[in-house]
Amino acid sequence: MNQTQNPAVDWDYPAPHVFELTVSAADIDGLNHANNAEYVRWCERAAWSHSERLGLSLHDYKRLDRAMAIRHAEFDYLAAALEGDTLRVATWLTGTDNKLSLERRFQLVRAGDALTLMRGRWSLVCIQISSGRPRRLPAEFLAAYGAAVVATDAL
Repeated sequence: MNQTQNPAVDWDYPAPHVFELTVSAADIDGLNHANNAEYVRWCERAAWSHSERLGLSLHDYKRLDRAMAIRHAEFDYLAAALEGDTLRVATWLTGTDNKLSLERRFQLVRAGDALTLMRGRWSLVCIQISSGRPRRLPAEFLAAYGAAVVATDAL
């Protein structure tokens, strides 16, 4: 692609993990644009992709009997995605208390014009899978996720 077809993206934070996808007919709702629920699913796929790149898969979660569960989520829908659009879902870990919680942010951008379509934020809490109760972040989580946290206060 040339620069006209693939303009530079102004990411909200440095060094994003980017997950790319194409909007399919199955993603389109009765209003002829991607359903908002699909944006949430795309964020989940991007988050798992990022976690796996950092070295923590679902298998590791089960082995450690720990998981990061969404405690609170918020999404700002700014523009519609249409069938055939190539989208880039960027994600960052933007905070941790090094005990129980992480924060993850998202920016969804249409590749063709670099327009931001959505921004999102998750507050995550570490849970023990077998009980569902909050537990401290295990050392493996702190090592993988803690090293990837991007400071947001200086930006």
